[in-house]
Amino acid sequence: MRDAYFDQLDSIVDDLVAMTHEVQTAVSRSTRALLTASAEVAERVVSDDADVDAARERIEARCFELLALQQPVATDLRMLVAALRMVADLERMGDLSVHVAKVARLRVPDVAIPDELVPTIERMAAVAERMVGQAASVIAGRDVAAALALEESDDEMDQLRRSSFRRMLADDWPYGVEPAVDIALLGRYYERIADHAVSLARRVVYLVTGETAPAEL
Repeated sequence: MRDAYFDQLDSIVDDLVAMTHEVQTAVSRSTRALLTASAEVAERVVSDDADVDAARERIEARCFELLALQQPVATDLRMLVAALRMVADLERMGDLSVHVAKVARLRVPDVAIPDELVPTIERMAAVAERMVGQAASVIAGRDVAAALALEESDDEMDQLRRSSFRRMLADDWPYGVEPAVDIALLGRYYERIADHAVSLARRVVYLVTGETAPAEL
């Protein structure tokens, strides 16, 4: 009986990792839709978000079932509490990917980003996607050192967003209001994806150590 219980706990971790990879795919596809002005790819991101939502519901249901039937304590309890918080982060990351895709879809057949801002947005997207992948590895390995290191990538994201704002607020910004709004929104979406990746990592620190990381997101 206890072996089945521990198998269920392990399977929840496996499902969290799988859900994280789903989100990473959503980030990648939404960026592709944005940079190529592809309505088809954007629509796929929007429609596939239902799978992310369903994954959250499945994982939550299993966590609540174990909480009710097994009354876990110590590390097992922390794992289930952390899992419930992680799925909320992951669902929100999926939603943010949908927001990126919707910006892309709104501007089709044009690319929403002025040419000179493309490298900045590409880099923000790459950092966000990498951080989601790192979060999956942190969850799978319960790696505290890797979790703490993830925040260094978040620093780069913050710098990129500040850079994009400086360009938009410059006196010689030539593109008008609409592209400025798009860039501001896209920067916020990618920044929040990165923030949620950091939040996932901090929840792993809590799971392993029982201590809450400072500046919880």
